[in-house]
Amino acid sequence: MSDRKAYVDKLKAQIDEWNAQIEKMQAQAKQAEADARINYDKQISEMKAQRAEAEKTLRKASEASEAAWKDMRDSFEKAWNDLSAGFRSALDRYR
Repeated sequence: MSDRKAYVDKLKAQIDEWNAQIEKMQAQAKQAEADARINYDKQISEMKAQRAEAEKTLRKASEASEAAWKDMRDSFEKAWNDLSAGFRSALDRYR
């Protein structure tokens, strides 16, 4: 398995996990009182934005040529780590 394929597979698995967490939070928001629902909705929006950025990063990694991948790997890794930290931060506020 190539380094890029392993990286793309890792990103896909993380996005799947994020989707499950977003769905769980949406279910909790439906049961929350009005004030809490506003906060849930804000966090869900933030998490969805982080997920959308992650999906763009995944597409770029998937579509890059092998030579481009080698050049871009470090910047992809940094961007992914930043996105992951942002998503975890949004999620942790409502756990």
